[in-house]
Amino acid sequence: MPALIHPTAIIDPSAELADDVEVGPYTVIGPEVKLGPGCRIMQQVSIIARTTMGKNNVVFPGAVLGADPQDKKYTGEETWLHLGDNNFIRETATLHRGTGAGGGVTRIGNDCLIMAACHVAHDCLIGNDVTIANSVLLGGHIVVEDHVGIGGMTAVHHFVTVGRNAFVGGATRLNKDAPPYLITEGHPARSRAINRVGMSRRGISEEVQQWVKEAQRLLFHEGVIREEAYERLASAGAVPEEGKVLFEFLAQSDRGKQGRARQP
Repeated sequence: MPALIHPTAIIDPSAELADDVEVGPYTVIGPEVKLGPGCRIMQQVSIIARTTMGKNNVVFPGAVLGADPQDKKYTGEETWLHLGDNNFIRETATLHRGTGAGGGVTRIGNDCLIMAACHVAHDCLIGNDVTIANSVLLGGHIVVEDHVGIGGMTAVHHFVTVGRNAFVGGATRLNKDAPPYLITEGHPARSRAINRVGMSRRGISEEVQQWVKEAQRLLFHEGVIREEAYERLASAGAVPEEGKVLFEFLAQSDRGKQGRARQP
């Protein structure tokens, strides 16, 4: 299928578009942009510069991708925004390029849904199968691991890490790392329960879910000293892989400033 480019679209000569890319009315595609097969860019989208996409991405009206980072340390160095495959970027979302100080890349994985009016700031690293609901604000240098859900109108502090298979409730002020496999929500944010729905969708057994539930109870509700909780959980039998991931995540987070493992 040949590319379908609306006559009102403006495309920089240096942009590279696969043969079957669709570009809607009044869309602007800037320099050093690369769009893979099957991508569909709807009307009035701005892809400012240095943005790459894999295959079958859909960008909805009014979104802005690849703009300069909103960081005073940025001085015009060459940085990028990379998207993988099969992502949906909804209306008026903004995804900015990285900074030289942060590694130079903002990255979105595969199979992500970033809903309307979300902001993904410079140097964020978003994994695969991540769903970010309307009006979520991600500060710079955030890591969101695979299979995460974030509820609408949540604000996430820069350098926070959201662990795999976590869920962050809507309207949460998340200023510290959110542990994997758990639900974190509130103001201030805290662990409330296990992400049973998310784990079930990933095929994690009921036995492992019960282990994670006991770990969450000891670590966050019983006031047990964390090292003692680890010992009690380990002495009760074999620790599942999910438990090892949880232990390591919490240990690393504890070493970080204000519970943010990567805060310099």
